[in-house]
Amino acid sequence: MTLIDTNIISDILAPGSEWQTWSIDHLDERRRKGALFSNEIVFAELSARLSSENAVQKVFDDFGIEFERMPVAALFAAGQAYRKYRAAGGSRSSVLPEFFIGAHAQARGLVILTRDTRSYRTYFPEVILIAP
Repeated sequence: MTLIDTNIISDILAPGSEWQTWSIDHLDERRRKGALFSNEIVFAELSARLSSENAVQKVFDDFGIEFERMPVAALFAAGQAYRKYRAAGGSRSSVLPEFFIGAHAQARGLVILTRDTRSYRTYFPEVILIAP
């Protein structure tokens, strides 16, 4: 089971993206291995690119991605990751989207398909990443 990061969906939707083929191939590979999921954060990030809620839901449906709400344990883990980030000198004043996605994957034992690995590797090192 795989949690799909926003950048993968964005790559596929963007005509001429240098990562489009890679993202399509890996999304298809992960689909063959099991269920695909995304959450509130990915839905919100895609909503900034698309014109309607129905358009976002259609992308999820077309790509075979199931919407799954983040468990409470994931929300707590995201806050803990943010606390470590701030203690290490991080400057952002709110919890980063990657912390929610990483914590969701950690809480549910999901693999993450992404191109942006830095925060995941730093704050959720036990989560398996599929990345270039």
